[in-house]
Amino acid sequence: MGLYEASFRVKHECPYREISEHYPDLTIREWYLSDCQVIELTSPESPADELLEEIDQIGTLLHKSVDDSGLHVVTQSCLCSLEDSIIDRFEQYNCLYQPPTVHRQGWEHYTVIAFDESDVRALLQDLEDDRDIEVLSKTAITEQQIPHSMLAPVDQLFDDVTERQLAALRLALERGYYEQPRKTSLRELAEQTAVARSTYEEHLRKAENKLLTNAGQFLRLVTATSTADPLEVERTRQTEQAAD
Repeated sequence: MGLYEASFRVKHECPYREISEHYPDLTIREWYLSDCQVIELTSPESPADELLEEIDQIGTLLHKSVDDSGLHVVTQSCLCSLEDSIIDRFEQYNCLYQPPTVHRQGWEHYTVIAFDESDVRALLQDLEDDRDIEVLSKTAITEQQIPHSMLAPVDQLFDDVTERQLAALRLALERGYYEQPRKTSLRELAEQTAVARSTYEEHLRKAENKLLTNAGQFLRLVTATSTADPLEVERTRQTEQAAD
């Protein structure tokens, strides 16, 4: 199965267009989380007071450093509505968005991965209808590693996992339940909570099932370019050893 990676940039009205146009040395990286946006702003030059004032309006300041190496700021802000957003367009055409979105000199830069080249073509044609768009690259990814930039968004991995299920999973992880050999048992884990063993185990198994289900699309990407089934290779090796 082949994979296709497309990188392109678009220009339309967005919250960061004016600031990135006005300050051409500024790079803005944007990550979408479940209920907020994390924005990283960097520049090799020392910022003007005007720029710092604009940054203060973006959101809650998480980190800020200004020195001889330039500017580095990280902020968090409320998540703008994604209804009919470009991210929604990616999903409609079966294209997997690779964060972050990079804003520079008035352009938004995106990279997506798809299983079918026709999906990439259809997506780009759709975007051309209402946005200025420039395709930077389209590459067939075959018989090679998935790019290291292909990271699974955390909010998608934990989608629909409840707080109780997350708590059960974290306790099991911290107590060495998933290590080999295991350092604890389900009974011992349940004793550290206020619920019965059967209830704790139910929370844990549901969390595991949801995580694996949510990670399925990323597992497909990681294994899609493999030319051989490692389990089949191992079985063949064991058969040959037994024959010898």
